[in-house]
Amino acid sequence: MALPKVFIISYSTYGHIHTVSQSIKEGLEKTGLVDIEHYQFPETLPDEVLGKMHAAPKPNIPVITVDKLTEADGFLFGFPTRFGAAPAQVKALFDATGSLWAKGALYGKPAGIFFSTGSQHGGQETTAFSFLPNLAHHGMIYVPTGFRNQNLFDNSEVVGGSPWGTGTVAGGDGSRQPNEKELSVAVTQGEEFAKVVARLSA
Repeated sequence: MALPKVFIISYSTYGHIHTVSQSIKEGLEKTGLVDIEHYQFPETLPDEVLGKMHAAPKPNIPVITVDKLTEADGFLFGFPTRFGAAPAQVKALFDATGSLWAKGALYGKPAGIFFSTGSQHGGQETTAFSFLPNLAHHGMIYVPTGFRNQNLFDNSEVVGGSPWGTGTVAGGDGSRQPNEKELSVAVTQGEEFAKVVARLSA
């Protein structure tokens, strides 16, 4: 019997979310419970603007399409914050899913979220919270991470993330990279999410 399929769908401007997504994928793979496909959100900005932003090169993974979404049994969405919410690139894809909504094509499918902010107080939890209406309108099941990883209790240094999902703090200039504790949370999120998808698909 085929394993349930999880899509990791990420948008990464400076590479932080892409790095986290690799640890998310590692956690999913460790369980052996799901098949994994990794996609990126379509870019909406022209190359000229991305160049002025000093954006990182796009990762070598396929771009997701609206029709492709129906093939997944579960989703892990990753993106940086824009003023405490998902960036326009993410919103643009979901704004195009009206036909899927009308058919209930994503109803009952589990979804988790991971995120990046420029600072500790840059809106990690609001980025996840403000994305929930997209899931609710499709009838998708939000799967938070909870406190399954002990690094979320660590106050000895900056550690992104929360019970809402894995997070990393990029720094105002993007120079801070995801640390081992944040990536450990990402692995845990992948592992726990795979277990939920497997139970729901059984």
